[in-house]
Amino acid sequence: MPSILSWIRRVYSLETLDTRFIVSSNTPLKAVADTRSAPARDARASAVASNASPSRWRTPEFWVYYVIFAIAVPWMFKTVIEVSQESHPAYSTYSHLLSPGWIAGRKVDNSDAQYSSFRDNIPYLLALLLAHPLLRRVYERYAPVDATPSNAKSSPGDARLAHRTRFDFFFALIFITALHGLSALKVLTILYVNFKIAKTFPRKYIPAATWTFNIVTLFANELCMGYPFERMAALLVPLPNTTGQESPLLLWARYLDSLSGIMPRWEVLFKVTILRQISFNMDYYWGLDYPASSPIEKKQADPAALSERDRVAIPAEPSSFNGRNYIAYILYSPLYLAGPILTFNDYISQQRFPSLALTRTRVILYGVRFFLTLLAMELILHFIYAVAISQAHPDWSFYNPAQLSMLGFFNLHIIWLKLLIPWRFFRLWALLDGIDPPENMVRCVSNNYSAFAFWRAWHRSFNRWIVRYVYVPLGGGRSRNNTISNSVLATKARQIFNFLIVFTFVALWHDLNLRLLMWGWLITLFILPEVIATLLFPAHRWRSRPTAYRVLCGVGAVGNILMMMIANLVGFALGVDGIQGLLSEMLGSYSGLVYLVTACAALFVGVQVMFEIRQEELRAGIDLKC
Repeated sequence: MPSILSWIRRVYSLETLDTRFIVSSNTPLKAVADTRSAPARDARASAVASNASPSRWRTPEFWVYYVIFAIAVPWMFKTVIEVSQESHPAYSTYSHLLSPGWIAGRKVDNSDAQYSSFRDNIPYLLALLLAHPLLRRVYERYAPVDATPSNAKSSPGDARLAHRTRFDFFFALIFITALHGLSALKVLTILYVNFKIAKTFPRKYIPAATWTFNIVTLFANELCMGYPFERMAALLVPLPNTTGQESPLLLWARYLDSLSGIMPRWEVLFKVTILRQISFNMDYYWGLDYPASSPIEKKQADPAALSERDRVAIPAEPSSFNGRNYIAYILYSPLYLAGPILTFNDYISQQRFPSLALTRTRVILYGVRFFLTLLAMELILHFIYAVAISQAHPDWSFYNPAQLSMLGFFNLHIIWLKLLIPWRFFRLWALLDGIDPPENMVRCVSNNYSAFAFWRAWHRSFNRWIVRYVYVPLGGGRSRNNTISNSVLATKARQIFNFLIVFTFVALWHDLNLRLLMWGWLITLFILPEVIATLLFPAHRWRSRPTAYRVLCGVGAVGNILMMMIANLVGFALGVDGIQGLLSEMLGSYSGLVYLVTACAALFVGVQVMFEIRQEELRAGIDLKC
């Protein structure tokens, strides 16, 4: 029994999820022995641990919380499963959205279009997961790396880079042709224009030209629906004649549109590609600022054991910014469809020298964790029909306040899982191929109480991309006003303004619709209370009253959680009208208000457990800041 528990702890440890979580981004990556159960106790980790509070897990306060958890969590599942039964009065309104299932004779809620496209293709994706790394091994066996230096400046890292990117280049061309058919030519045309912007424009115009081209491309892809050949041909030919015969060019263009591969809607997938295009151009642009001498040699760093920050910040060699590496990176097959997002500098660094954090045991444990998550999603979709209910635009009066809140709560968890599972699948594919991209999801959606921390942990690779290429260039949280009296307020105001720009971009990047714009603006609005609270109640003033401060923070965190739930239900599930209907039913009665107060008390208990989880991490020398 102890060995099983130990194995489960390893599967669900931060180290298994991503070794970036247990070491500083400035720490050079070293192979962590598989048998180790805790991160290395360097000076930074010891300093972090020294600021942690004593453990509260065995205090009377937390024994009360355990009892509440033991009652509340099963009740939450029971409540939402009951409304997903055939015997419920509203079942007939959404039953047409359910599909045949395979667990306990239940139907499965496969009504979410985004997740169903992944779920329905799992067998083919698993075949790719195995075939791609195996093809790499065959290629490496029959076309081994030529480690013989061709000139005085070459190195084994250069040889490995050329060898791996050659495979990535040709496999990527085959992969997107299979995915998009003749539309792959449209993808390659956009890639070519972006590449020429970086390589031929005068240096000072590269950032503006890059951003303008990519934002215009993002909008044009959406508005023109992927530029069908038929629509382009219609611009060149006259209207059908009186006999009703269509132009041969139009008929030919329609035939070309039929050769659109496995995934005809390439423009939907291209949103992540846009981010990689910007990464390549901006990394190239910033690399031009570096002196001719190698930055790695100047720092006297080991190129085979660079820290994560150095892998991202130190520019690749100028010769690495070539067409083959560009295509290999932009269309890198394991990460092409959904990410996680890897910067160009990091990709080139890992192609030169494999990440020392990658070990066979860690990859296996990560794979086990992925398949357990996939099983959890299957169980939820077979027993909880929250997505189908919300998509059927139900009469919310069928549900009492407790049922309404649980439908919204589990809807958010399904949103989290439907994003988590594809991201982890594609990251697992990359890990098997020898590339270590960042983990996208740090915590369960239920383990968040801070709006700031939530967005650092949700779609983490995109968040880091935003910080590097948008937030920091905008000035980050720094104020341009240098007066001492207004420095704090000006800094916070600047931070909020930059958040507004960032979340507007994020919303438009996701989709061109008002619902997601409302989501982006709501997120910015709901960040304000947290900012104001940190100004009014700074932690240093409460050092003598830690318990009172913890309770105060717990009350604020409950409000934060409610606002984040509303914002995400608006953006990704119910929309503005749906959330208005849900809230009016919940708050329009005395019983609804009583339930809301009870739910807030339960959330407060959950928040205190979240606080203690983070203190436990601090005691282990880990500070995730989320």
